[in-house]
Amino acid sequence: MDRHSIPGVSNLCIFLFLVSLFPQALTLRVSSPSSPTGQINSNSILVALLDSHYTELAELVEKAMLLQKLEDTVATHNITIFAPTNEALYRNLDPDFKRFLLQPANLHSLQTLLLSHITPALIGSQTLTRHVTTLSDHNLKLSENLTTVDQARVTHPNVVTRPDGVIHGIDRLLLPRSVEDDFNRRRSLRSISAVKPEPAPEVDPRTHRLKKPPPPAKPGSLPELPIYDAMAPGPSLAPAPAPGPGGPHHHFNGERQVKDFIHTLLHYGGYNEMADILVNLTSLDVEMGRLVSEGYVLTVLAPNDEAMAKLTTEQLSEPGAPEQIMYYHIIPEYQTEESMYNAVRRFGKVRYDTLRLPHKVVAQEADGSVKFGHGDGSAYLFDPDIYTDGRISVQGIDGVLFPAAEEDAERVRPVTQTGQNATKLVVKHRRGKLLETACWMLGTFGQHSRFASCQ
Repeated sequence: MDRHSIPGVSNLCIFLFLVSLFPQALTLRVSSPSSPTGQINSNSILVALLDSHYTELAELVEKAMLLQKLEDTVATHNITIFAPTNEALYRNLDPDFKRFLLQPANLHSLQTLLLSHITPALIGSQTLTRHVTTLSDHNLKLSENLTTVDQARVTHPNVVTRPDGVIHGIDRLLLPRSVEDDFNRRRSLRSISAVKPEPAPEVDPRTHRLKKPPPPAKPGSLPELPIYDAMAPGPSLAPAPAPGPGGPHHHFNGERQVKDFIHTLLHYGGYNEMADILVNLTSLDVEMGRLVSEGYVLTVLAPNDEAMAKLTTEQLSEPGAPEQIMYYHIIPEYQTEESMYNAVRRFGKVRYDTLRLPHKVVAQEADGSVKFGHGDGSAYLFDPDIYTDGRISVQGIDGVLFPAAEEDAERVRPVTQTGQNATKLVVKHRRGKLLETACWMLGTFGQHSRFASCQ
């Protein structure tokens, strides 16, 4: 029988020839979900966690650098994630404890905390298991029908299910004892190292008795140091931040409040130039934020864009000129449109201190509103109470204010025909009149003056 008539012989020869040329073709690489090197597909429970509404937990997992470890775990095991709600991690969590977890030195504690919420086994809501070990080697106690996990209540069982895992929503954080002990130990060390040394007692030299310490400042009270001593340049001499409702440790968060009022100016419209000067042309936003954090209050008289457009290049190009212009528009008091209008209605003219010492800005009633300045350089309260939060007040005005001394200096001084300043001549004339009057009075009383000018 002919060789070519044997079925499959030619194909077999070709196969053996290819194998002799490419022996590596015999090695077949099989990728399966059970292989540790297999990639996580889009239907994985980890992808579902990152895309779920448990955003706080997903953010902590990324900050703890646990994604690679969890990918390796999912490649070999089905997992169960007990996910605390965003409210449990954001609102109900102690701020000091959350700050402790996010510190780089406490990365191990953060990883231990998160891994104690993940078990390398699939646990459904109808499980009969009563105890399970987590990825952090901590034991969790499960109730019947999975209604509770340790001290946490399961609010959303089987909220997310995937072939390689399941997510159950719980109402609180599962806190391992090791993480709690580490936090308490660090907090104790910090409190010991943060003890402020007390100075030696002072003795009153008049009574030879110990001086009584001043009473503690009330929460939210203004600092005793004047605001001008706390301003830049130079290091801040202001005391510790005044206690208040916002910010860490219940202090005023001046940086956030200044950002809020600048964003309010931009959204309000018509005050973009003012915001640009505060942020880009100067660094007054940083200084204002620091002052507010230290307990001071500010009222900003904000010129609108139409008024700022009238400023010339010469007025803004001189070194320090933008800062000086803005300082004259900041009052170190908390004033609203109502308080200022009531003041000018009652007292006629009111002089407010500004951050530009020693100049004051004059306010008076005009046309049913508040008018600042005088003459051509005046401005009206145009947009009242653009931003008021109890620490910063922003009042929109329709002009740029300048101190009276600068307005007088900009005017052309009269000059005589000889080119001398007429003001100096008037002063010399007045001095001559006074000297002549003094000599006449001495002669009337029979006194002989020794001054050569009276001879």
